[in-house]
Amino acid sequence: MIAIDLSINTTLVRNLLVRFVKTEISRAGFSRAVVNLSGGLDSAVSIVLAAEALGAQNVLAVRLPHKTSGPDSLEHAQMLIDQLGAPSVTIPITEMVDALIAHEPEMSQIRKGNIMARARMIVAYDQSEAFKGLVVGTGNKTEILLGYTTLYGDSACAINPIGDLYKTQVRQLARALDIPAVIIEKAPTADLWQGQTDEGELGFTYEEVDKLLYLLVDQRYSPQECVEAGFGETFVRSVVARIRRNQYKRILPLVAKISSRTVGYDFLYLRDWGT
Repeated sequence: MIAIDLSINTTLVRNLLVRFVKTEISRAGFSRAVVNLSGGLDSAVSIVLAAEALGAQNVLAVRLPHKTSGPDSLEHAQMLIDQLGAPSVTIPITEMVDALIAHEPEMSQIRKGNIMARARMIVAYDQSEAFKGLVVGTGNKTEILLGYTTLYGDSACAINPIGDLYKTQVRQLARALDIPAVIIEKAPTADLWQGQTDEGELGFTYEEVDKLLYLLVDQRYSPQECVEAGFGETFVRSVVARIRRNQYKRILPLVAKISSRTVGYDFLYLRDWGT
């Protein structure tokens, strides 16, 4: 296996991302942000970056427990809220989620998980209007590339400061941001059903797949070159298939082009309108 170094300059990345949050939120005419705070690593990093950019008093932490949520989720989220001194709301989603599941109680865990993720985003955007802040995303580059996300659920946001960091890089940044060790070190989970973990569901570790994705995406290795670099052929093929299969999750809905100026094709940048 060739050596693959995913280490980042955390000071530089921290400064860039704080500036990104401040610039993009102010560009949109806002000065506040809303973050769904799950008690996990990614949302912890996003809310700390937002607090540094805007001031903790201008970032609303939203806790959205379901009855199947892990017992430490609320506790870890509160730990970070207390550390930052940020305003927060806690809105259980059990009733709204279970009302839909009740129509088909035998539905799969995936469907139930998608309902929870989308219910959480409904609440986030309602709180966005109430708090007058933009929703800040919490999805990392690994999840985005693999499509390990719910469309119009946890993937929905106005801006995403950590979307170009692999999961292992988010963990590096978290240490530099003084996020509590218990959050950094616990098994990553979307907290969608009891006992669910990201790596258990994916079938591989973030450390393994981040290195492969780095070669495939950042270094533009072909699948065969990744195999020659020491990755198993079955693993490589499965990851490449996931990337291809989930492209639709990474783009806005395709618009059929009829005119000479089509949104998403020719009409792309606000600077065209003097901003």
